[in-house]
Parts: sequence; C-alpha cells; structure tokens
Amino acid sequence: MNDTVYIEGVLLDEAALTLEELASACAVEPDWVVQHVRTGILLDDAPEQLSVWRFTSCDLRRARRLCQIERDFEANDEVAALVVDLTEEIRRLRAKLRVAGVK
Repeated sequence: MNDTVYIEGVLLDEAALTLEELASACAVEPDWVVQHVRTGILLDDAPEQLSVWRFTSCDLRRARRLCQIERDFEANDEVAALVVDLTEEIRRLRAKLRVAGVK
C-alpha cells in the first residue's frame, strides 16, 4: 500500500488575494489592512481604488508578521514595520552570505 499524500495548491503570486481575503487570512478586519496600506507598510505604490488592490504571497507573509508583532508585543504599526523590515533585511543578507560561501 502506498501511503504517499499529494497536496494540490495554487501559487498566490499567480492568484493574488483581495483585500477581504488578505484580512481573513490574517484574522484581522479589512480596516487594519487599509490602514497599513495607506501608511505604506503594506503594498508599495497601491492605487487609490481599494477594489483593485491585490496581494501576493510576500504581502501575506509580511502582513502576518506585522499582525504577530503587533499582538505579541503590543507594538504600534510603525514599530512592527521596523521589526519586519529589519528581519527581512537580515534574511536577505544571510542569503547573500550563503551564496558567497560565508557562514
């Protein structure tokens, strides 16, 4: 008997999320997402119309990190964004070091 399990999915970068879908995936109100987009913390260069906003898997990952930091540390959105930015930069730099062969 073969116990292999196959899971099918859709890449989020090809099937971007709407405002409501992102809010639901992060367990927040859509107003939370709107506030973070308007302040530039999420979705760089967002158009004015909310109905055309689309979020990728990177946006979802960032939004979830922001939510977690805001909730766990009772941080305001600016502090949470700074922490997420620094974490992402550290991850990028570590990847560059790995490529360069430096531990």
